[in-house]
Amino acid sequence: MTSAAPSYELLPGAGTSPVILHVPHSAREIPADVRAGILLGDTELEGELDHIVDAHTAELAAAAATLAGIVPWRFVNRLSRLVVDPERFPDEREEMLAVGMGAVYTRTTHRATLRSADTDPEPLVARYFRPYARAMTDAVAGRLAATGRAVVIDVHSYPTEALPYELHGDGPRPPVCLGTDSFHTPGALLGAAQEAFAGFGEIGLDSPFGGAYVPLEFYGRDPRVSALMVEIRRDTYMSEPGGPAGPGLGRLAHALAGLVDAVSG
Repeated sequence: MTSAAPSYELLPGAGTSPVILHVPHSAREIPADVRAGILLGDTELEGELDHIVDAHTAELAAAAATLAGIVPWRFVNRLSRLVVDPERFPDEREEMLAVGMGAVYTRTTHRATLRSADTDPEPLVARYFRPYARAMTDAVAGRLAATGRAVVIDVHSYPTEALPYELHGDGPRPPVCLGTDSFHTPGALLGAAQEAFAGFGEIGLDSPFGGAYVPLEFYGRDPRVSALMVEIRRDTYMSEPGGPAGPGLGRLAHALAGLVDAVSG
């Protein structure tokens, strides 16, 4: 789990594309010095990664980019969310702090101890979270400058059965969940996603996970930035937990490519 790779990668798409496929939770890599601060043994850590990683979502985004008529940009987190979670608020606004899962996790998916409760998050936030946020902000700004708009599509997955850390795990768990934001998710974007994923059965809204990621510089301020979170229930495309992908991944890639094409023009 040691890696010298950069913590994120921006993979260019077409100059005319406003779309960024954002993949924040697909990786398992943890640098050795960060691993030293995690209290789980190696076997326990591998089990935690099986549960917490949105497995194969980077491959899903890559396949969709290949299939799309206008190639989207991709912003991919190359390190595990157990290093930092780039989609959390880095302060008291983050509701997941209630279960030890702010920007730097201190608890596991099963609410066991991951790091010491008195862990200072600032070193990891400074080293990983803020550079990631700046780079994502720059990526969105680049699409705005080039096309006059930006469409951030977050690519996630979630387990078939709720895990103990989930704050809203008692709600519906449809095959596809679309997370929305009242300011940044226009009806046309939501409708395009519902059409693109119609072949997978029920499409839910904001359950079991809601919201959509927008860099804070634009959040609630710039309507030219639209955003949608696509959450795929894992049994539609893989063996749980942490197992291989199945044929459902190809079907999902075609659906995601269809969404990209629908909002690129």
